[in-house]
Amino acid sequence: MVFEIARITIDPARAADFEAAVAQAEPFFRADKGCTGFALQRVVEEPGIYHLLVGWVSVEAHNVDFRGSDNFTQWRTLAGPFFVAPPVVIHTETVIGEAGVK
Repeated sequence: MVFEIARITIDPARAADFEAAVAQAEPFFRADKGCTGFALQRVVEEPGIYHLLVGWVSVEAHNVDFRGSDNFTQWRTLAGPFFVAPPVVIHTETVIGEAGVK
């Protein structure tokens, strides 16, 4: 399993609307067969910065299957208007310990 970590920057004045849009988009992630978990985290020290954490069965499940799907289009339609810069996305895998996104 891998984790997608997307650093998302928005206008802090629009935080409540952004969070509502992501809550609306969550089902589009969870409906994808390769998704194993989903969470949105707000960076405490930096208003307007969020980390979207999504568990995937593989990098390909995210980069190929999800990004090529209508679910991805729906996600970007809802959340994309809030982005003040393109999200910075990395993929990680746990090498020590346990981690999960529920």
